[in-house]
Amino acid sequence: MEFTEQEEKKVIIVDVPGKAGNTGTREKRVKKAAPAKKEALPHFDQACELPWIQVAPDAPYFIDETGADWTPIGQNDAITWPDFAGLFRRKNLQQVEGHLAWLAAHGVTCLRLMLEYAQGEHRYFEKPAGTFAPNMVRLWDNLFQLCAKYKIRVLLTPVDTFWMWLRWKYHPYNYKNGGPCKKRSEWLLCPKTRQAIKNRLSFVVERWGGSGVLFAWDLWNEIHPAHGGGSTDAFADFVSDLGRHVRETELRLYGRCHPQTVSLYGPVLDEHPAVADVIFRHPMLDFASTHFYDVATINDPKDTVASAICTGRLVREALMHLPAGRPFFDSEHGPIHAFKDKHITFPEDFDNEYFRHMQWAHLASGAAGGGMRWPNRHPHCLTHGMRRAQQSMAKFTKLIDWKSFRRRNLNEEVTANYPAVAVFACGDEKQALLWLLRTDSLVKSSGRLKVLNREAEPVSVKASLPGMSTGNYTVTLWDTREGKVLGTETIALDMPGALTLPPLHLATDIALAIRLHEG
Repeated sequence: MEFTEQEEKKVIIVDVPGKAGNTGTREKRVKKAAPAKKEALPHFDQACELPWIQVAPDAPYFIDETGADWTPIGQNDAITWPDFAGLFRRKNLQQVEGHLAWLAAHGVTCLRLMLEYAQGEHRYFEKPAGTFAPNMVRLWDNLFQLCAKYKIRVLLTPVDTFWMWLRWKYHPYNYKNGGPCKKRSEWLLCPKTRQAIKNRLSFVVERWGGSGVLFAWDLWNEIHPAHGGGSTDAFADFVSDLGRHVRETELRLYGRCHPQTVSLYGPVLDEHPAVADVIFRHPMLDFASTHFYDVATINDPKDTVASAICTGRLVREALMHLPAGRPFFDSEHGPIHAFKDKHITFPEDFDNEYFRHMQWAHLASGAAGGGMRWPNRHPHCLTHGMRRAQQSMAKFTKLIDWKSFRRRNLNEEVTANYPAVAVFACGDEKQALLWLLRTDSLVKSSGRLKVLNREAEPVSVKASLPGMSTGNYTVTLWDTREGKVLGTETIALDMPGALTLPPLHLATDIALAIRLHEG
């Protein structure tokens, strides 16, 4: 008897008794597979006291449903990376909980996570397509419960498009694996794939969508022309269809909706400028997010100043695209070329400063929070120095009334009398945020890498902010590295116009929060 390869794996050898007087024979028989048992998923209790996040009605920032300011401070993480690997099969929930407690103590409010991580075959959310993996569902049950405990929210994207693209031949959505899509270039175009994505989103909305842990949806990670046959023509319809589906499901189940965005690999805007209509101005989206990857300064930095200057420029350009009142933040950045292609993990002293400078350039230029680093380190997690930088920013954010802050970017409008200072600023007529970065005191730290010289002789800098209302202002000076107030000043402005700040003694960098006294 001959067997197919699939049958051969199920072959058993059995003894067949002979008739009376015979010795019997041995035969090969195909073992019939027992019907697969569909594992029932346990009930998940979505009850959570964590308020939902929404866009502030009068400002391009975020608040929770109680009206309290909320700022996204965090980074990209993944369910397979060191800090969350213990979630799978509940291998080490205690370690994961300890990590989340530590993040919360350092001011982290948000993690950007992908529902699955497709670098290997064991963290697919569906396997096969349409069947939600019980171990993955339990993983997310546990993560939502732990995040609720420590008041950390999740910016959730349903598909890991990076590894899904590179390892398409293994993915459950591949037609050859029983999935709906024949080519990866048809992800945005194939009707069956669209339905599969909607089914996935429906499952997530129904199971976890009622929780305040879910900050917002990133409907599609780094939407790209390659996903739509080399064209951007399908972007608007794809976003409309997915966004409407999620919103209608949430409204039906909960009577309200979580914010939505769609992320973009930033350089795509240079090649396809029309994409800005979707990313920044699509009527279905609540806020905009791009990924800050600049070849010359961010992807493989040589110093800690150029990347910050580039970040300020990119934020300013993004805000120019936005409708009034729509928030923006960079939801992915980091030294991707240095790490991925050159296999470099930067020394901590350099990387910590690179990280801190980029986050302050981001916030001070008018974006929400400090941006979300992709670790690009080995091991793949942020350093303790980066966590201290996040803690410093979290404390500083308490100095601004975000829900009334109708900011405009002022990077080029603020004047400073010292030429070797980069200015990052945003403001309205009653509040302003300013970060000054010295550019003439770089010194070598490790090999070719340069950082600011903390022992440099301070220089005196005077800055002036345009468009301010009359009244008395409190100016709080902030040490971004140490995370503490350096001092406060009160300044009176008798006529509407420029507010001139007192001389600042600047060795490396300094942040300022400026608020008008009300009443």
